[in-house]
Amino acid sequence: MKPLIRVVDLWKQYEKDGQDSLPALQGTNLEVAAGEIVALYGKSGSGKTTMLNLLAGLDRPTKGRVEIEGQDLEALGEEGRTRLRRERLGFIFQFFNLLPTLTAFENVFLSVELAGKPNPEVAQKALWAVGLKGKEGRFPHELSGGEQQRVAIARAIAKEPAIILADEPTGNLDTRTGDQVLELLTGRCREFGTTLIMATHSRLTCRFTDRMLRMVDGIVIEENS
Repeated sequence: MKPLIRVVDLWKQYEKDGQDSLPALQGTNLEVAAGEIVALYGKSGSGKTTMLNLLAGLDRPTKGRVEIEGQDLEALGEEGRTRLRRERLGFIFQFFNLLPTLTAFENVFLSVELAGKPNPEVAQKALWAVGLKGKEGRFPHELSGGEQQRVAIARAIAKEPAIILADEPTGNLDTRTGDQVLELLTGRCREFGTTLIMATHSRLTCRFTDRMLRMVDGIVIEENS
């Protein structure tokens, strides 16, 4: 069986003041199976966010290849990568990235609308699934940090993506709320067989995952979860 995600000899180098800096990724190889929950663990600057951006096709590698569901992202072109993000990928960010002028419901509905599934009931059920029944009409500033992150999870799961990429999803939450969010997110992914990759600087996140990949200076090292 082919892996859902395959990364081959991936390099990413950025320019700083016209000079090449140290590579953010250095010859990384990675395979992730469908339904796996993986922690990408490492310090700030180790290359975690760069890896997620390359997996999502938001950035392009200096060298190497990224395959999602057997498709080479470079070969898809910009239009194909955009379609893949809208229809097959979900995103969760540390600072929630909710649109402040939209209600919780509208933030989630916009995601499914862009994915070509403009069904209000889908958005509503996603919010109910994360425990926000009755708060659909609230704006982000009227919600707690944990509730905002639940909206972000609802937005990601509503379109039923094959893959969810989460960048420090509990980094802006206290430990108790963070654990609740992780239980909710990983439980939902296990229930629906969704592949989840979470970038984190906290080893505690790894308690909720199947595998732990440690990133050191742009290199991935497999560790026992």
